[in-house]
Amino acid sequence: MTCSYDGSLRLWDLESGRQIGESWQDEEDRRYQERGVSAIALSPDGKKIVSGSFDRAVKLWDIDTGKVIATWMGHTCTVKSVCWNGNGGRVVSGSGDRTARVWDVESGEAILIIETGLRDVEAVIYSPDSTMIATGGCGGIEIWDSNTGDLVINLKEHLWTMNCLAWTADGETLFSGSFYGSVRTWNTTTWQEIAVLTEHRNSIRAFALSPNGRIFASASSHSVQFWNLENGQPISLPLQHASDVGCMSFSTDGKLLATGCWDNAAYTWDVSAILREADLDDLLSNGNVSSVFPCHTTL
Repeated sequence: MTCSYDGSLRLWDLESGRQIGESWQDEEDRRYQERGVSAIALSPDGKKIVSGSFDRAVKLWDIDTGKVIATWMGHTCTVKSVCWNGNGGRVVSGSGDRTARVWDVESGEAILIIETGLRDVEAVIYSPDSTMIATGGCGGIEIWDSNTGDLVINLKEHLWTMNCLAWTADGETLFSGSFYGSVRTWNTTTWQEIAVLTEHRNSIRAFALSPNGRIFASASSHSVQFWNLENGQPISLPLQHASDVGCMSFSTDGKLLATGCWDNAAYTWDVSAILREADLDDLLSNGNVSSVFPCHTTL
């Protein structure tokens, strides 16, 4: 599934590369100049999609019909990021209006409005156990209690815009990527920085963790780099694109990586072939990750 600033959502067949059915559009939305979709997320049960868009709306889509079944209004600026909690009962959205809103999926009500200290909210994400929400944007990273909206801690090491966040499945490590090219890892028990990846020379626009938590992919400008999380070393050469990479996601088995670019195209990459060529096939197995960028290593 992809979304676009043209206002559409599209479903694709990964084997043929062909679009499945018609493009999804909100037929009730006539504000064409504002309807670009900036973020999407699939519900835990796989039956719904939530989207955030330029028209300041959070929309719920039915995966079978491709139709909007609910529209939630409240943000006063573009909705830049959306995320489901673990049981699919709540959605958190982040916006350029400096707030994060928690929505009750059944009622469509905003049950929590978090006034962040950021100049905008570029990324929001629930912790794996859904007890915390991380927000990132211009000004750093903030961690919130997901039920009360109380601030847990403010992480200010990213002095400028923080573009993306990812939590490891065990909840023990948080990844953050910044406009100035660094990726940082955080111990979520102590909230101490574990390490900094400084290999990239341009803004980190997107990154993704493999489902088994053993591979990390980061996008900067026209390239995507894979990393071995057991030793913090790069895997193979960067994947080159014709345009800036704005988003990415691993397949559920970790064998494919999908990337979306500013050239209006989405690409799929054979991760298993890349690992096989690097003699690292075992990274697709569900072995334990002994470390996430060792504490003594700055890359």
